[in-house]
Amino acid sequence: MTRPITLFTGQWADLPFEEVCRLASEWGYDGLEIACWGDHLDVWQAAEDETYVQAKLDLLEKHNLKVFTISNHLKGQAVCDDPIDQRHQDILPAKIWGDGDPEGVRQRAAEEMKMTARAAKNLGVKTVVGFTGSAIWKYVAMFPPVSQETIEAGYQDFADRWNPILDVFDECGVRFAHEVHPSEIAYDYWSTVATLEAIGHREAFGLNWDPSHMVWQQVDPVGFLWDFRDRIYHVDCKDTKMQTGNGRNARLGSHLAWADPRRGWDFVSTGHGDVPWEQCFRTLNAIGYEGPISIEWEDAGMDRLVGAPEALEFVRRLAFDAPDAAFDAAFSTND
Repeated sequence: MTRPITLFTGQWADLPFEEVCRLASEWGYDGLEIACWGDHLDVWQAAEDETYVQAKLDLLEKHNLKVFTISNHLKGQAVCDDPIDQRHQDILPAKIWGDGDPEGVRQRAAEEMKMTARAAKNLGVKTVVGFTGSAIWKYVAMFPPVSQETIEAGYQDFADRWNPILDVFDECGVRFAHEVHPSEIAYDYWSTVATLEAIGHREAFGLNWDPSHMVWQQVDPVGFLWDFRDRIYHVDCKDTKMQTGNGRNARLGSHLAWADPRRGWDFVSTGHGDVPWEQCFRTLNAIGYEGPISIEWEDAGMDRLVGAPEALEFVRRLAFDAPDAAFDAAFSTND
């Protein structure tokens, strides 16, 4: 069966949810990966109010769309982050931020993630995508020198905070797909290995594969798919264009804004960057991934009303199904 292609609504949360449904339907998307911010989805209401859930489902049906995944990156970010600061206040609702006391913010964010699992269950969704935050991302440069004990304590902090959340996911029959991403506990290949080890490889915790975050770190997105094939719970399609090589543009971005030509890399609409998409989709077939292909549209140099339908066309062309039989089966002489 052809995998559904969905639109992640996170970059569209400034628009009313019904407007995003209308646009996605007109462009030909099969469904949505619904962000849990803006007016798109309130997880507390979805966890506690059947009428609210049914209204969302009715709206999707009106536009011939389905929901396959919900995403709560912003609240998940605050579960483990240290420091908690103005950046978090800017992305969190007042009920999570509260008085801004860091540990209070983390605890309230954790409760929100538990409610997200319950909301997903009520919506009939089996996967929640999101971030985890990290107590040790601030040490990524490893200077001033950082002890191995400090790093190990960061992974333990993640496990201590997320295992109770994952217990609720287990109760709800829902899985969490962590987006491997700089600033998270798992941000590249080896940090992903360490993260899975920290929680004992429990099945409730898997990965959201987004190759755009791997390309600029020189992590092979195809090899990542193969090595973590039993943990690929969701797929986001976003692209990255490298602009290094001139001796000036560096991989860390130089604190420059998106689309600044002096950056070493930039997010671009799917198909306009350096992700080897055809090889990636062939590998998704090889590992038996049958979930949705979700387009996460980010490109500071392109109008999103142009980019989103174009990305859909690109993915539909390349995300072909695996064949039912080997091509050389036709050579058989057996009757």
